[in-house]
Amino acid sequence: MQFDQRKKSSIEVDFFTEYGEGNRYRIEEVIGKGSYGVVCSAYDTHTGEKVAIKKINDIFEHVSDSTRILREIKLLRILRHPDIVEIKHILLPPSRREFKDIYVVFELMESDLHQVIKANDDLTPEHYQFFLYQLLRGLKYIHTANVFHRDLKPKNILANADCKLKICDFGLARVAFNDTPTAIFWTDYVATRWYRAPELCGSFFSKYTPAIDIWSIGCIFAELLTGKPLFPGKNVVHQLDLMTDLLGTPSAEAIGRVRNEKARRYLSSMRKKKSVPFSHKFPNADPLALRLLERMLAFEPKDRPTAEEALADPYFKGLAKVEREPSAQPVTKMEFEFERRRITKEDVRELVYREILEYHPKMLKEYLEGSEPTGFMYPSAVDHFKKQFAFLEEHYKNGTSGAPPERQHTSLPRACVLYSDNNHAVQNSAEVTDSLSKCRIREIERPHVDRRVPIHVPQANQAGAARPGKVVGSVLRYNNCGIAAAGTEAIEQQRSRMVRNPASNCSYPKRTQPCKNDRGEDECPEGSNRLQPKPQYVARKVAAAAQGGPVNNWY
Repeated sequence: MQFDQRKKSSIEVDFFTEYGEGNRYRIEEVIGKGSYGVVCSAYDTHTGEKVAIKKINDIFEHVSDSTRILREIKLLRILRHPDIVEIKHILLPPSRREFKDIYVVFELMESDLHQVIKANDDLTPEHYQFFLYQLLRGLKYIHTANVFHRDLKPKNILANADCKLKICDFGLARVAFNDTPTAIFWTDYVATRWYRAPELCGSFFSKYTPAIDIWSIGCIFAELLTGKPLFPGKNVVHQLDLMTDLLGTPSAEAIGRVRNEKARRYLSSMRKKKSVPFSHKFPNADPLALRLLERMLAFEPKDRPTAEEALADPYFKGLAKVEREPSAQPVTKMEFEFERRRITKEDVRELVYREILEYHPKMLKEYLEGSEPTGFMYPSAVDHFKKQFAFLEEHYKNGTSGAPPERQHTSLPRACVLYSDNNHAVQNSAEVTDSLSKCRIREIERPHVDRRVPIHVPQANQAGAARPGKVVGSVLRYNNCGIAAAGTEAIEQQRSRMVRNPASNCSYPKRTQPCKNDRGEDECPEGSNRLQPKPQYVARKVAAAAQGGPVNNWY
């Protein structure tokens, strides 16, 4: 038991390094590792919730990687929907211009759809219907915001045992703006190959549309029905062969619209194949489900339905309700203006910091007003001393009493009072306040004192003296509130009463070993930033539909 506690404490220290706000979370276990860093499950002591904290290491080492992270946290802030994973918080870095790691706090999900398919061989038609409904509903919200996900696959869909699914990992997503003609000239190297639309396999078309995400959802749905990937191609040519084995070779008109001459020649020279009826490929599936699947897996993008059209399919009769299938407001150009220009590493750092401040409203207001007083991200003890002094000056000059403001941040040291005079015990803040409330400073004539006399700390207090860089506390204790006499002895006596509030003495070692990507996934886009379950995790059985009960009770 003690060994486990020490191990957990070691993980916690190593995980948060110098981030003081990490005190809010109690780390439980590592649940995922990848090229981006590590993910831990944790307990939020402020809200009492269980969360997943993703630590992303060295995000500014490459501008392309940091831009992908910026894009993801920005999109997840904008796209708030029950079927999209939610960012609950992002920890504030200790320095605005020097931080290199970020900690993103997500809601904790138990598994992902890949593990659900792998661990459950007894899913029912009601499960298939409800899973597809959630995916299309989330996709409708994403597409109406003019966002293409571009990397949908079972591992990027988180799952709970109550059948709830949430789309995650928007690192490869892109925004299409209204003045762009319905499609974008982006790189074709997107999406894991098994779930990649035909137009991405051979650069078939001059532009592509949100239909690429519909194809991916169709592949995921087919995998749910059979328990196996539908098109597990070993390379691009093999991928096209598997597609045409099921769908048949494309028509001459479709081939004529292919932009890439090499791909066009390959499709023209391909052995003519007839399409296989989906009822033969999926003999036990609901005919309505197969009809919708066939529409989603159309070879040409224009023949695939939109997410909204798919939700209106007869397959979802009795489950779909328009009022719980919201659309999103299109993402504005201002949010993604950085996509239209060349940006430096420092530009991205400032943009990421600005996104982090969205989860710290008070500091965001100061940032927008340009009133940041210092480079410190956490309130300093000096700032707090100024507030305490102003409070005392305002209240005690009129003889009124009241407790001065206490420190509100867990990242700061706990308040304590140490006296250089060993004859006096440590007093609590209430006693100090009471004694201060009796103070009166009388203006009297007193001999001139040379105030340039150096301060000598008494020998008894040398061990407890504040080290260089530590903050000196704000509370002074005097034997006599009124100064009736002065001189060197009186001054020395008062100085010996000075107290100090030592700053916190804890520090954390920094990580030196980067996390390795152990997914081993075939042609997964490099540098992909996603939430992964721990490798040894075996997903629990997904709760079956209540017997005889209506399916929409799951919602």
